[in-house]
Amino acid sequence: MNVIDLRSDTITRPTPAMREAMAHASVGDDVFGDDPSVNALQERSAALLGKEAALFVPSGTMANQIAIRTHTEPGDEIIVETGAHIYQYEGGGYAALAGVSIRCVDGTRGLLDADQVRGGIRPEGGLSHFPVTKLIALENTANRGGGTIYSPARVSAIAGVAREHELRLHLDGARVFNAAVGLGLPVADVVAEYDSISFCLSKGLGAPVGSLLVGSRPFIDRAHRFRKMLGGGMRQAGILAAGGLHALEHHVDRMADDHARARRLGAALAEFPGVTVDLQTVETNMVYADLGGTGLDADGFVSGMADRGVALIKVSPSVIRVVTHLDVDDAGIDHAIAASGEVLGAARA
Repeated sequence: MNVIDLRSDTITRPTPAMREAMAHASVGDDVFGDDPSVNALQERSAALLGKEAALFVPSGTMANQIAIRTHTEPGDEIIVETGAHIYQYEGGGYAALAGVSIRCVDGTRGLLDADQVRGGIRPEGGLSHFPVTKLIALENTANRGGGTIYSPARVSAIAGVAREHELRLHLDGARVFNAAVGLGLPVADVVAEYDSISFCLSKGLGAPVGSLLVGSRPFIDRAHRFRKMLGGGMRQAGILAAGGLHALEHHVDRMADDHARARRLGAALAEFPGVTVDLQTVETNMVYADLGGTGLDADGFVSGMADRGVALIKVSPSVIRVVTHLDVDDAGIDHAIAASGEVLGAARA
């Protein structure tokens, strides 16, 4: 069976054109700094985001953890939204690798505002029993919020709070190109206020491996040491970097198709009796659907869909998530909608 895989945009496979670019990549030893394809990817990434320098690393988690370690010292504290990937899905790396604590602040649909951030900052002064707030880390798009987008105005207000308190501002931008496409803005405008940004090549951009950490030259120079410390120094990594370069050239604008398909799928799911979808959260390529009123739990729905050639995941006993990406076309969305109707219809029978 040809499976329509909607579990995540991490499952994308390199296109034939991307494989061709990777096969012919110029390579060197990146630890020595002489891999031309890696250097080109880093330079291109920094230029796209309007920053001075970038560093190629194996994963988005490593990029975030390097950023935290670079911005902080053990005993400091970082502020995140409660659903943030850094807190929920990175194995407690902030504590184990950087020695920092984390202050979780409840946002709305995965997003914080300036007042919420200000309320999370530890009191300044002579109170030695508090950790020292050093870093604010936002996530754009917000995965647990449903792929929701920070507006430039909201980020600007939070950046103002950061400057007021002499804090650094990091973006977990795993899907920041989805945010830029959703806003209709150049990605450099979306990230202008941040001191550092991570973004993934292996999600909506469709490359097989890798992420970039982007920021000022001094920040990246310091981050380079922590990449080595964490085992992220690679050798002939240009084969992977060539896939990333191809993705940045060819796979950004097409994300609008993924967003349109997610909205169509979300609207169709919301039409089924007992299914709840907050369509306001379907801003990019994710849909969260609550099956609580259908009489079918998430496990049963996921299993029924798998029997019909559609893969997706549950995020709670009653909620499922679907993610659109370049490997799913309009026919795939049609199949997923039809299969959903069959599964839910069987549950009501």
